[in-house]
Amino acid sequence: DYAVLLNITPDHLDRYDSFQGYIESKFRINNHQTSAQRFIYCADDEVINNQLKHHTTDAQLIPFTYNGGPLDEGAWVADNQINIKLNKPKTEFNMAVNQLTIAGKHNTYNSMAASIIANSLLIRKESIRESLSDFKNVEHRLEYVAKVKGINFINDSKATNVNAAWYALESVEDPIIWIAGGVDKGNDYESLSPLVKEKVRIIVCLGVNNMKLHQAFRKDVDMMINANSAEEAVQIAYSLGEKGETVLLSPACASFDLFENYQDRGNQFKRAVRGL
Repeated sequence: DYAVLLNITPDHLDRYDSFQGYIESKFRINNHQTSAQRFIYCADDEVINNQLKHHTTDAQLIPFTYNGGPLDEGAWVADNQINIKLNKPKTEFNMAVNQLTIAGKHNTYNSMAASIIANSLLIRKESIRESLSDFKNVEHRLEYVAKVKGINFINDSKATNVNAAWYALESVEDPIIWIAGGVDKGNDYESLSPLVKEKVRIIVCLGVNNMKLHQAFRKDVDMMINANSAEEAVQIAYSLGEKGETVLLSPACASFDLFENYQDRGNQFKRAVRGL
């Protein structure tokens, strides 16, 4: 009864003839929805909004937005609070963003989408709040690993595309040493540049071919260093890190040049951190 589209960014372009082909494949999620069903989507995503101008669907459109509220129907954030308003069934819901157990703007988006569905199903509001306030993050997605001599280490190995890495960088408040790289899937790193300039001091490139990363960010950071293993990347980051900084593994790339998969990459990162 529900289809959810959180975002669309260039990814897997090695498998598609064009970005438009990838967009259309994403929109197949609601091709067979009826007028009694709901298509829940991020109204802040420019690609989704543009595609909706040309995409026909019988489903009810329910948007969610971070800064675009209030809405006649949907979800939005105002005064650091998630707000849900639905007309069928008629219901409203709110919850403070700081009560969410997992940080980051992307997790607020995810929570809004989930809350729309939960409220549509008339699940008790207290049950929704309880679920959102004690939800445990999945492994390899902004997973806190350890603090060593005042330096935090975060495993975000599941961030295999630019969009996921953007949200990871956005969510970290400390100065960052960023471990990035791997198999590039036709990435365009331009959207990351403002965040990198603002937050990242050093980039440790973890991959066989790091030329594209160097070209994209060499003017944005103090230093870029190549590493050939997770252990080497951790050792470099730790030796150059300062108290109060965060070492963030959020590669923005696939893992298959040096690792079996993103899980293997994340596990090797965690072992290296715990071995410091």
